[in-house]
Amino acid sequence: MKKLWIFTGLSGALAVAAGAMSAHLLADMLNAKELARIQTAATYQLYHTIALAVLCVYYQFKPLPVIKLSCILFTLAIVLFSGSLYLYTATYYQPLVFFTPIGGLLFMVGWLNLTRLAMNKS
Repeated sequence: MKKLWIFTGLSGALAVAAGAMSAHLLADMLNAKELARIQTAATYQLYHTIALAVLCVYYQFKPLPVIKLSCILFTLAIVLFSGSLYLYTATYYQPLVFFTPIGGLLFMVGWLNLTRLAMNKS
């Protein structure tokens, strides 16, 4: 869990930095589409970083495999979804666009995985 907490802290800091940079520093350097891409990446990253922090706390009290799996899925999704959007905006390296939807799918699977908690308790 220590590595996940480290990732969560770094991810939160990066999401805030990316959001602030897109609103201020990069606003004059990027076009509207590029800014929107960075803001989307930062928003999804921050939401899922908060979810990761909540899951880490929950896991400390109830170390269930379903929680650990969602943590892994959200971590991979952040790297693939937000990471590919950041890198694509910086480099325009075309193959990166294939990682973004995989990351989005992993976000969805992570959330759907959490529904197993409710389904197992009813």
